[in-house]
Amino acid sequence: MALGDAPSPRALVSRGMSVFSAGDVAGSIEIFDQADAAVPDGSLRPYLWQRGLSYYYADQFREGSEQFRLDVRVNPLDVEEIVWDIACQNRLNPDGPFPPSNRMALPEGRKDRRKIMSTVYSLFRGDGGVTEHDLFAAGHDSSTSDEFYSLFYLGLYCESIGETGKASNYMRAAATSRYATGLGSGDYMSSCAKVHCKLRGWS
Repeated sequence: MALGDAPSPRALVSRGMSVFSAGDVAGSIEIFDQADAAVPDGSLRPYLWQRGLSYYYADQFREGSEQFRLDVRVNPLDVEEIVWDIACQNRLNPDGPFPPSNRMALPEGRKDRRKIMSTVYSLFRGDGGVTEHDLFAAGHDSSTSDEFYSLFYLGLYCESIGETGKASNYMRAAATSRYATGLGSGDYMSSCAKVHCKLRGWS
């Protein structure tokens, strides 16, 4: 990039991710907004899932839900976007039922090929009688990445239903797991777990 040239949208997204990983949620939103504005036709917007995560941690749950729902329009098989939208919707109406009645779903007859994410999806949507224990068990005897994702989404789930003590235990376990501190340390969700703990004071 020549001196004085504006950074590319891709570079801005990468910078926003780095700023978020350092714990500056508001700063990351500003940079993701810059990336969005750098593509005037709006074609980048449905792929800014990172901004949706930042919105959640900035307590901007309506904006977060809008981002995740926009993402799902172009990628209807993305389980994690659906789960994060459920978390945002619940925080918008904390006294309402969980899961919220307007939750999104995968296309009929389709499911996530990853067993761990299929279990996460069913837990958050309240499908098939899947329980917290089922998700814990699915991650416990599997790969280090599955263990991490089970702990991470158990933390988010328990936070969503108001069980803060359990949420803290699960999320701290995710942030300090073998995956998050080793092979998966570069995974953005590992950073997300650590930022989650930092913001909540769960060190």
